[in-house]
Amino acid sequence: MKVIDQDSFKGTYKGKEVALFTLKNKGGMVAQVTNFGAKIVSVLAADRDGNYADVVQGYETIEEWFKGMPYFGAVCGRFANRIKDGKFTIDGVDYQLPINNGTNSLHGGPNGFNDQVFDVEGGVVEANGGASVKMSYVSVDGEEGYPGTVKFSITYTLTEENELVLDYYATTDKTTHVNICSHSFFNLEGVESGSTVTSHELMINAKEFTPYDDTCAPTGEIRAVKDTPMDFTETHVIGDRIDADYEQLQIGVGYDHNWILDKGAGELGLAAVYSEPKSGRGIEVYTTQPGIQVYTANWHDGSDVGKGGVAYQKRSAICLETQGFPNSPNKENFPSSILKPGEEYKESCVYKFVTK
Repeated sequence: MKVIDQDSFKGTYKGKEVALFTLKNKGGMVAQVTNFGAKIVSVLAADRDGNYADVVQGYETIEEWFKGMPYFGAVCGRFANRIKDGKFTIDGVDYQLPINNGTNSLHGGPNGFNDQVFDVEGGVVEANGGASVKMSYVSVDGEEGYPGTVKFSITYTLTEENELVLDYYATTDKTTHVNICSHSFFNLEGVESGSTVTSHELMINAKEFTPYDDTCAPTGEIRAVKDTPMDFTETHVIGDRIDADYEQLQIGVGYDHNWILDKGAGELGLAAVYSEPKSGRGIEVYTTQPGIQVYTANWHDGSDVGKGGVAYQKRSAICLETQGFPNSPNKENFPSSILKPGEEYKESCVYKFVTK
């Protein structure tokens, strides 16, 4: 089991100090996060025989993280996922965001939360057989085109029950949009295996999803998954239908869509179960959010070389991004992402690591 050396993460970015923080529980699981983009750097999880492997893609040194793929393990904000044409209107005022994904704005723009250095409050705190660390960032009025100064924090907690808990909190001084997600790329065989996730298994607790237009922005349609390759209401092998002759899969070159979770609004409920039969590792995903974006690393092409010198190939990972709906600022029938002064943005995501 390889724990990344904290000394390899000492550096500065945008004039602020960067560091690596290691969370351990009494069972032996380890999660490491950096305040550069509040990114999850590594998760060491056991298989059914007690053998540990790192199951999230990324790099071994901070210099590689500065130069590498910007969303590995990142907190994406102010608005995770896509806003069509980078435009929205609040109270009659039109806003234009930077365009950084085709014709759309993606993950808060090119200088979103993933590219900022967070403040760390008190370092790692150990309690109840686990550990936690809190990171915060102030996004000023007008940053990346968004109105209002948003004060944001995320607390990572590794529990005794092998849960990696992400608690998000934000306030604003002006009406704005806020939608935060975590963007880890998981491979439960271990990211140094060089395997794809197409033989792995997935269940999504959703009877509906939000189809895309040809720019990968949701149209506003809500479509039933029944009788489509998007139906994961029962467990399926991920690769069985990924190349099916279905327009939505052709647009995304595989799975890269938002599913509408079958649970109560604001309730911490089951979103998905991702599992890998050979190792017995699994992740149960729980969230308070209404949606989950499942992305099968369709655009990986081997140009990113990460941990252990492994080139990250197409479909070598899966992202399980709990979130509000993409493009919700422009779709009145989607759950609102508006945050107003005096309100609190409070959401949680739980990745529970299990074996069977």
